[in-house]
Amino acid sequence: MKLTNWLNSALIIASIAFIPGIAGAQTANTNNGGGQINTNAKYLQPFNIAFLAYQGYLKEQGIPSGGTLLFKYQTGNLTAKDVVQAAVKANKLPAQVLNDSSYVNAVELQLTSMGSTNDSCN
Repeated sequence: MKLTNWLNSALIIASIAFIPGIAGAQTANTNNGGGQINTNAKYLQPFNIAFLAYQGYLKEQGIPSGGTLLFKYQTGNLTAKDVVQAAVKANKLPAQVLNDSSYVNAVELQLTSMGSTNDSCN
């Protein structure tokens, strides 16, 4: 087994162990009373958002799960921004994350990584 496959498998197993806590996570309160965005806000990492989508926790927001998610992403019928928007609708992320291109790009990287990991296992 390749080292990268082993590491990816270990990350997936670890994520499965933590999914109940991730799925139940609440959005951080980013209102500091002055109408400004709190740049120190903590919210779910891009990997967690991509993994929640993959596991089906964003289905109610229109995001497919599993292989369908990866297929739609790979064919351009679904974007990382769609996944982030769904996470905002599900109250997993604050709305200002939609304007954070580095966060959206990181979710995109995670979705791409999940797709390439899935391809290498076949």
